Amino acid sequence: MTYILLGLSAILINNIILTRFLGICPLLGVSRKNSSAFGMGIAVIFVIFMSSLLSYALYFFVLVPLKIEFLKLVALILIIASFVQFVEMFLKRFIPSLYKSLGIYLPLITTNCVVLAVALDVIAMSGNLPTYNFLAMIIYSLATGVGYAFVLVTFSFIQERLLANKNVPNAFKGSAVALITIGLLVIAFLGFGGLI
Repeated sequence: MTYILLGLSAILINNIILTRFLGICPLLGVSRKNSSAFGMGIAVIFVIFMSSLLSYALYFFVLVPLKIEFLKLVALILIIASFVQFVEMFLKRFIPSLYKSLGIYLPLITTNCVVLAVALDVIAMSGNLPTYNFLAMIIYSLATGVGYAFVLVTFSFIQERLLANKNVPNAFKGSAVALITIGLLVIAFLGFGGLI
């Protein structure tokens, strides 16, 4: 039951975009089309999960035993950049239309603070013990990626309707209405706060 609550919490209650406001740039950039948002969501889930898995293993089985924990940031960035490069090559080879629609935002996953934040979260320590055991780390990283993708796709549906709507006042067109919409999504997701 603890793991189910951890997953639900990462997806709905403590959604990394809506509570920590990380990853807003890709949210605004690729959310104009549902297909781009869905593709970016899948790519981010993969990168978050795989980089968290490798970060956890590298930190606790290599850096800590060798007492070189101070290299964790460099190691995490290398891991994340490697997975983003893999995703970019995969999409360019097998799904070129998605690769073109994501444009500059695909390589920007490397600098997406969501990926680095989750990698840092999974290697965090509580005293002398890791905050997450291996199974909890897997559930947390997957659920955080799913929560990110969920908000990205949900926001893309809203964004498409707003762009098609001719009644939006000129002062609110573009980024203004997008940021107001994100604020309303934050308020809506605050309603899940009492679930757990």
